[in-house]
Amino acid sequence: MEREDYDEMIRIVTADGDPLARRGLRNALREEGLTVVAEATTGREAVDLTVFYSPDVLVVDQRLSELDGLSVVRAVRERFPDLRVLVLAAVPDEDMGLRALRMGACGYMSKDLEPGALLRAVRGALAGEAAISRRLAMRLVEEDRRTPRGGAGFRPVRSSLTDREWEVLDLLSSGAGTEDIARILVLSTETVRSHLKNLYRKLGVRSREEAVEAARRQRELVG
Repeated sequence: MEREDYDEMIRIVTADGDPLARRGLRNALREEGLTVVAEATTGREAVDLTVFYSPDVLVVDQRLSELDGLSVVRAVRERFPDLRVLVLAAVPDEDMGLRALRMGACGYMSKDLEPGALLRAVRGALAGEAAISRRLAMRLVEEDRRTPRGGAGFRPVRSSLTDREWEVLDLLSSGAGTEDIARILVLSTETVRSHLKNLYRKLGVRSREEAVEAARRQRELVG
């Protein structure tokens, strides 16, 4: 199959609340031979159109009404795990970029794209590549270096804790506080406290230090 024919088969939904930006995005994609099947103006509409059209790629603005771009990423990825989502930002922010990637986006890019960059990002996303800046890639490397080793991050098979509770516990083991955990996992602090309460109860402990030690013992039992 010719590259041009393949590009025409790629179905894209876009989402941007600014009509001028939305038109510019549509034109840029169509000039590259890609097919825009629908355009959303709000976050909720982006989710609805994605559900209706089942596109190959969703290109979503970070700032949307009703649901922001990152909430859209979470909503559509929960329903369509294989969907490729690219997030565009007028003013890119590395922290927001990390959050978008953790929610399931495969790209986080500036809206001020050079010619051809969006086409390369779409093709790359469908090929399993990430569309991120070198600075954001470095942030990912730094985050990985700070991730606790020695078995942390792996849920013991025989465990009463849920995957989410293990995520909270792993971050707790690395020294993260409640607000840090909430920011990293994109949860409210109240939700994090609820997870902590549940995992304390399941592990039969009363403090963070005891919880970390109990988790270490569980990993050693299955190691």
